[in-house]
Amino acid sequence: MNRLSKEKRNHLVMVIFGIVLALVLIYFGLIVPQDKKLRKIADDKGTADTKLSQIKNIIKLSESSNTELTDASYSLLQAENDVASGDIYLWTSDLISRFKKTYNVDIPSIGQPAISEVDVLPHFPYKQLRVSLSGTAYYHDFGKFIASFENTFPHVRVVNLVMDPVGGDSEKIAFRMDIIALVKSNP
Repeated sequence: MNRLSKEKRNHLVMVIFGIVLALVLIYFGLIVPQDKKLRKIADDKGTADTKLSQIKNIIKLSESSNTELTDASYSLLQAENDVASGDIYLWTSDLISRFKKTYNVDIPSIGQPAISEVDVLPHFPYKQLRVSLSGTAYYHDFGKFIASFENTFPHVRVVNLVMDPVGGDSEKIAFRMDIIALVKSNP
C-alpha cells in the first residue's frame, strides 16, 4: 500500500468500502428477508405436518370406531334374538315351558303378560313385559332353576319372589314370582 499513490489508495479504500457496503446491503436486503421467509415456511410445514398426523390419527380412530360400531351392532343383534316379540303370551309360555323341562319345577299357572314402558330407564328403546308365575318345587331345584334362568336370559329378571312351605314336606315350597323381560318395540 505504500507504493500506491494517495489518489489510488483513496480509490482502493472507496472500492473496498463500496464492496463492503454492497455486501451488507445484499445481506440485509436479500439474504435476511429470504431467511425469514424460509423459517416461516419451515414453521408452516411443521404445523401442517402436525395437523396431517392428527388427521391421520383421527382417520385411524374412525376406522376402529366403525369396526367397534359394527361389532356392537352385531352383539346387540345377537342379544335381541331372545328378546320377546310377536305374540307375547305365546312367547312367554313357550319360553317357560321349554326352560322348565330340564328342572324339577312345576309351573301350572302362567299369568297374562302385561306390556308397559320400562320403569328403570327413561327413553329406553324397548318396552317391558311383566308376567306372574306360580308353582311348586323343591327348594334346591327351584334355586337352580332361578339361577340358571337369569343367567341364560340376561334380558329377563325375576322380581317379587314369594316362597311358602307346602304342607308337611319341609323341602317343598310353593312360589309366586313376577318375571320382567324386554320386548322389541319394532320387531
